[in-house]
Amino acid sequence: MADPFTLGVASGEPMPDGVLLWTRLAVDPLATDPARPGGMPPRAVEVDWQLAEDERFTRGLRQGRVNALPAWAHSVHVRVAGLAPGTDYFYRFRAGAEQSPVGRTRTADDPGSTRPVRFAVACCQRWEHGYYTAYRHLAAERPDVIFHVGDYIYESPQSAAVVRALGPLPGEADTLREYRLRYARYRTDPDLRAAHAAAPWVPTWDDHEVLDNYRGRGDGSAGFLRRREVAYQAYYENQPIRVRPQGGGLQMYRRRTYGTVADFMVLDTRQHRDATTMLGAAQEAWLLDRLRGSPVRWRVLVQPLFFARRFVPGPAPNLRTDSWDGHPAERARILAAGAPGLVVVSGDVHNAWAGELKADFLDPGSATVGAEFVCSSISSRPPATDGPAVLAANPHLEFFDGRRGYLSCVADPGELRVAFRAVDFVDRRDAPVRTVAEFRTDGSGLTSENASSK
Repeated sequence: MADPFTLGVASGEPMPDGVLLWTRLAVDPLATDPARPGGMPPRAVEVDWQLAEDERFTRGLRQGRVNALPAWAHSVHVRVAGLAPGTDYFYRFRAGAEQSPVGRTRTADDPGSTRPVRFAVACCQRWEHGYYTAYRHLAAERPDVIFHVGDYIYESPQSAAVVRALGPLPGEADTLREYRLRYARYRTDPDLRAAHAAAPWVPTWDDHEVLDNYRGRGDGSAGFLRRREVAYQAYYENQPIRVRPQGGGLQMYRRRTYGTVADFMVLDTRQHRDATTMLGAAQEAWLLDRLRGSPVRWRVLVQPLFFARRFVPGPAPNLRTDSWDGHPAERARILAAGAPGLVVVSGDVHNAWAGELKADFLDPGSATVGAEFVCSSISSRPPATDGPAVLAANPHLEFFDGRRGYLSCVADPGELRVAFRAVDFVDRRDAPVRTVAEFRTDGSGLTSENASSK
């Protein structure tokens, strides 16, 4: 068998005593035969895995064997338990005579830990729009955990202006074969593979993993529900997540807690959504209960969509209803929970923003109840945005930047610090990275450390 590890390795869903290890076998990642995704034979393939405390695999070695099944595109999801909290581990796979690259992962901290948590946030990586150089820099930082807040792939047809072509099947993805191939195309990028191998990921999705701006059950037709079902399957096959799709759905909202410092509540703003709700009743009740009852210093909402009110001057619509501005009552209930240490990290808009969350966004003098940090895209092109005009119209927003990049964050018992990391270009490789702004919060507002804001 030729090298089956062309899509790399990954880990995810860190807990104090375990992690999830992932790979997907693909000897020919861009093969278009639906019966042989990744160019693999239509049979089970044995895969050996190893995890150790050092990169030479000499200390604390754990190992096992699993079958990579054609029904799941030969993806492998290995749950490893019984690990030490707050500890780096290294892992690899073997299939036949071929061995994978080595990945680094890390367990979450012990429930009583006060150690600072280093985390990163990324989103929106449309292949045709540019290179993923930002991921190379993110990988070099080796954070404790990476959160991806959606638009991992774009189902759309290849855009008119192309930095690099999609290659096979450049039309819209709406079948299992096409979603699988789109993920494989994205995973051929070496910088994305490096980021996956550098730290555990905790991803959530937005809309383009299925269909632009879709909500819940879409139009309710059998055709759309089948499309959503296969999109969810392809998402699972290509992400280091613990739970398989079931009954046409996939359980996505969950929490990952790091000691007494940070409680990361990962939200699903698509699957349960309709005209009246963003989260659905069950998810909202779960979230409010956790916000009110968590004993942890920082309550961090990890989700795709702009959370604060954002009035955009100019022609209507001035509020973007696909964001939380389309569900202001639900947003108000979350803010009214009175959760201390509330922080929201978001994406979607392909620009970077920072701002304060207000009890009443229409009253600049109302209480500040949290902070929001919106990461820019890894490569996806931004819409035309008059940043200064938006800042002027929204006193609670304090920063805007239009470059591509990610968030690099540190949370400790005293404060949470966020660096906006950006590259100057994505239309060619090897862009350097820089910190264009840095903010910190102690829970009572934002302090700008290094920002050219309004």
